[in-house]
Amino acid sequence: APTVKGIIRDAGIVGLGGEGIPTIAKINLARRLKVRELLINCLQSEPYAAGDYYITGEYADYVIMGAVALAGACGVRVINILISKDRKYEIMALRSAMERSFSRYSGYAFNFVWLQQRFPQGYEPLVARALYGVSPASGESLESRCGAVMFNCATVYACWHAISESMPLVSRIISISTADGIRHNVKAPVGTPVSQILDSVNGTLRTSRKIIWGNCLTGTELHNPDETPIIKTTSGIGVIEEYDDSERCCISCGRCSDVCPVNLEPSILARLLSEGHTDSARSYGITECIACGACSFICPSHIRLSEITGRFSSLLGRTAENPYRRSARLRVYDDVSLLSADLPVNPEGSKNTDDSFTLPFEGGIKV
Repeated sequence: APTVKGIIRDAGIVGLGGEGIPTIAKINLARRLKVRELLINCLQSEPYAAGDYYITGEYADYVIMGAVALAGACGVRVINILISKDRKYEIMALRSAMERSFSRYSGYAFNFVWLQQRFPQGYEPLVARALYGVSPASGESLESRCGAVMFNCATVYACWHAISESMPLVSRIISISTADGIRHNVKAPVGTPVSQILDSVNGTLRTSRKIIWGNCLTGTELHNPDETPIIKTTSGIGVIEEYDDSERCCISCGRCSDVCPVNLEPSILARLLSEGHTDSARSYGITECIACGACSFICPSHIRLSEITGRFSSLLGRTAENPYRRSARLRVYDDVSLLSADLPVNPEGSKNTDDSFTLPFEGGIKV
């Protein structure tokens, strides 16, 4: 019989919150490190984005059942749902879904964890700081430092969709927003050109407007929507008015430092990079930049600080230690087994298959 891990791997599910890490790799890392908690990220902190809220409110049963399936696959029994208290409708929907599934899966403990409604909020190091009071060092993951594994609610939804309906990840919910306040949540097939999505949504005229591929703060301007497809990590598309964003000289106001969620000084980092002092930029912590866009948004001189620092940080990250490819604790390098659906073999030589469970429909089919 297929296991939950096998279904998730074969469905091609990856992190839909933007990270794009194969879900099977996170599951296997969580099992190896014997995490204690499963975190479900229901925090939609990006302005104008509402895709995760839509999934949480309209498909709450999928989120809860998917969380149970992932918890079983990861070998944990504690499921914490991260959400803002302001999301009354979504909380009510999740509570109702819990009540409907409680009699079947009472062995799992569900908890709500209230976090503030602010940007950015779902970034793993910030979650580690808020929940556990620690700041993971470079190369450390939430699994290794805090004993927890986190999945976005859209990823959880996709997992249950694959388990219950044998549907691989061929589409996703994306948020379409415009400067006029028009917002839509669209279920878009992966591979669909952005222009086709916009043409199918009322109120998103593309004439003389900028198209942002991704969310408004972390996205990038799109110049060729006819040849740019929706991919698995595309969470939103923004259509905004043209405006004068010509750069001016830095006035050293310090606003970028005030809003940086990881306590960097973006203006100093950008100046060091422009002058070629990459080693000094490293010493100022540029590798911690998450390219959230907050510094660029707040800058009165319209300097693209996030673009400058984020691109350099990304280039460094390609050669930096990735916790999902190798683990210093286990001394496993380039470990392709993290992408396998087979469970580790115990010392007696028999495989552990305790990630199977019974579906609550169709006569109790076991997967």
